[in-house]
Amino acid sequence: MMRVGLYRPVHVKTLRSQKLRMLLTHRKLLQSKAIAVDNDLRGTLRNFGLKVGMVGAARFEARIRELVECFPDLAVLVEPLLVVRRVLREQVGILHRRLLAIVRDDEVCRRLMTVPGVGPVVALTYRATVDVPARFRKSKSVGAVFGLTPARDQSGECDRPGAISRCGDEMMRTTLYEAAQIVLMHAARWSWLKAWAMKIARHRGKKKAIVALARRLAVIMHRIWVDGTEFRWTREAAAA
Repeated sequence: MMRVGLYRPVHVKTLRSQKLRMLLTHRKLLQSKAIAVDNDLRGTLRNFGLKVGMVGAARFEARIRELVECFPDLAVLVEPLLVVRRVLREQVGILHRRLLAIVRDDEVCRRLMTVPGVGPVVALTYRATVDVPARFRKSKSVGAVFGLTPARDQSGECDRPGAISRCGDEMMRTTLYEAAQIVLMHAARWSWLKAWAMKIARHRGKKKAIVALARRLAVIMHRIWVDGTEFRWTREAAAA
């Protein structure tokens, strides 16, 4: 099978990329566990008519203690979760500060962060996932590797594009989707990229526009990495 070329070469990530990926994975894991503890506390206390309401992460623990103050038996059950939540939040903060320090000292990540919607987490996730940009002959290939291109239903004379394939790295696909949402719905500064996405949203809907924008963000970031440039906010600057 190897002689006839049925096997394709597979990229083995560098040691640095694997370490960055480990940092991102552990941070995300602890973050998800902390959120799960918050949701569990909200749900279980609601059964007793105690509603936490809209409170920030900083005031959450104080709000819980305030609610169970008159219920000693509930306070005993809630306390272990509050301790676990506090430790999880502290460790997430440690990992996040480590992430920010790495991004601050990484020239590639700083250039990637010039793209709208791309912050430290997105930039570092992209750097760790792509690893070696030269392994992609064309920047447009990156979108397919991340599962952001339409799958095709091909049978006989039938050839229909379907939903995105969702193959490849799920963490990278999720972060790109979140970055696209920020650009389309929350970014205050106007750019040719947002104008392009808004045009798609008007004709094909917001969800398809976000997916298309996520795919384009992946392509732009690869081009920036390869060329050693920064994001150009206007069409005129991009064409120059």
